[in-house]
Amino acid sequence: MKMSQINNKSQQINDKSQQILLDRPSGKLSDRPSGKLSDRLSGKLSDRLSDNLLDRLSGRLQEFLPEIIALNDYLANHPELSGEEYLACKAMTNILKTHGFQIEEKIANLETSFRGIYGANNHTYKVAILAEYDALKDLGHGCGHCVSGSISMLAALALAQCQEELDTDIHIIGTPGEELYASKCDMVNLGVFDDYDLAIMLHLNNKNLIHSKLYAIDTFQYNFHGKAAHAAAAPWEGANALNAVQLFFHAMDMLRQHVLPDTKLHGIIVNGGSAANIVPDEASVEINIRSGETSYLDELNRLVDDCARGAAIATQTTWDKSRTSDRNCELLKNETGVQVLGEIYRELGIQVEDDGSFFGSSDIGNVSYKCPTFHPTLNITEDRSPIHTQGFANCVKTKKAHQAIELGAKVIGMQILKIFSSDELIKKMKEDFNSMIYE
Repeated sequence: MKMSQINNKSQQINDKSQQILLDRPSGKLSDRPSGKLSDRLSGKLSDRLSDNLLDRLSGRLQEFLPEIIALNDYLANHPELSGEEYLACKAMTNILKTHGFQIEEKIANLETSFRGIYGANNHTYKVAILAEYDALKDLGHGCGHCVSGSISMLAALALAQCQEELDTDIHIIGTPGEELYASKCDMVNLGVFDDYDLAIMLHLNNKNLIHSKLYAIDTFQYNFHGKAAHAAAAPWEGANALNAVQLFFHAMDMLRQHVLPDTKLHGIIVNGGSAANIVPDEASVEINIRSGETSYLDELNRLVDDCARGAAIATQTTWDKSRTSDRNCELLKNETGVQVLGEIYRELGIQVEDDGSFFGSSDIGNVSYKCPTFHPTLNITEDRSPIHTQGFANCVKTKKAHQAIELGAKVIGMQILKIFSSDELIKKMKEDFNSMIYE
C-alpha cells in the first residue's frame, strides 16, 4: 500500500471516531420477547443443548473441512492488502452461495465486505461470526487471517442447520481492512452491530487464550513543515523539518518514563526529505499511541502533541497531524462468555496460556462496545514465532494450521451452542455487557 493511498484514506476518516466511547447502543441489551419461532419450540431454552446438536456440529465440521482447508491455502497463496481483498471476498462468498447462504455485499460501503445469511432470518436472537482476510505488506498472511477467516467460514457453514433449535440467526460478516484501516470501526459507526446479541471470531497466535487483552490505539501522521535551502551553501536560510522529527522522537522517548506502564508509543519516518544536499522542508512520521484503556488515550494524545509542539518550536518549523485510522478501543471482557470459553477449552483439551500480556490492538474492540464480543486465540506455531513475522507466516499452511481450522470452528460453534441453549447464560452475558457500558 503506497503512502499516498494511506494519506488519501486518512483524509476520509471522520475525527469524530475519537468519541467511540460515546457511540454506544441506544438502549440496554435485554432478553428479546419470544417470537413465533420461540412459541413453536418445545421445552425451555435451557433444555435445548443436546448431544444431538453437538454431534451434528462435529459431523458438519468434518463435512465442510476439506473445502475450507483448500480455501485457507488459496488465501495464503494469494495475499491481499487491506481494502484490496477482492479474490478473498469472491472466494468466500462463492462458497457461501454454493451452500445456500444469501449474500449482502459492500456492508458499511466497504468494497470487499459481505454478510452471509442462511434461511429466513427471523429468529429471536442474532449472532455475528466475524471473518478477517487481509494480509500484510511483504509478509503475506503473517497475522494468520487466512486461517482465521477460514475458521469463521467453517463455523458458519456448520452452524447453519442449528438456527431453528437455538432460535438464533447466525450470520457471517466479512470484515476487511483490519491491518490498515480498522474497517470494523466503519461498521460500528454505521450501526451494523446494533442488533446483534453476540459477536465472535478466533484469531491465531503463538499461545492459546480465551480472552485477548487488546490495547486501545490511536494512529496519526505528524507532518513538520520547514523551509528548504542549500545544505552547504546557505543552510542558515532553511528550517529543517527532519530535525523536528528527530526531536519529536527524542521527546516521546523521554515521555515514556512518565506515562502509565501499559502505554506504548512507537512510529516510523515516512518522509525524511528529498536529497541530502537540501535542507528538508517537509518531514512526516506515522505514530501509534496505545493504552490498556481507551479513556487514557486523550491524555496521551495531548502529551504527544506537546512533544510535536516543542520540537517545532526548537527547530522554527510548524506542524500538523491527521488521523490515519479510526480509534481502536480495548476489548471489553464479558466474564460470563469468557468463562464458557474456558469450559470449552478444557473440554477440548486446549491448554490456556494466559500470562496477562497484551495481544496487540484490533478494531474488534469497538464491536465489544455494541454487543458481547469474543476473540479467543489458538497457537499454530511450533517455535512460538510471534504474529507479524515471517516465522508466523510460514505456519499458515501447515498441518497444525489445518487442524486449528477445525478446532477453532468447534470452539466458535460450541460457544454459540452453549450460550444460546441457556436462558441463564444469555441473561448473565447481557447483564455483564450492560454493567460495563452503562454503570
